[in-house]
Amino acid sequence: MNEQGTIKVEVCCGTTCYLLGAQSLLALEKSMPAPWVGKVEIVAMPCLEVCTNDNYSHAPFVRINGEILGEATVDLISKKVNELLERPVR
Repeated sequence: MNEQGTIKVEVCCGTTCYLLGAQSLLALEKSMPAPWVGKVEIVAMPCLEVCTNDNYSHAPFVRINGEILGEATVDLISKKVNELLERPVR
């Protein structure tokens, strides 16, 4: 978790990412599991600037607390967020 005690999920909404599924990732905000409420922030970003000619095929991208994940799906985001929520707070 970040210094505010929340997990920040930034969804890239650049053209490639948006066309390859970012809109479905943003829907997580409206269907957020109850344990995430107040602990997870999902935001749309204009572009995470991680695409190159070599990795367009890995879109859509998300950044979760600073870590970039490619080929993002709702299941992948859920898995990562749940892992972070399960970590003991230091």
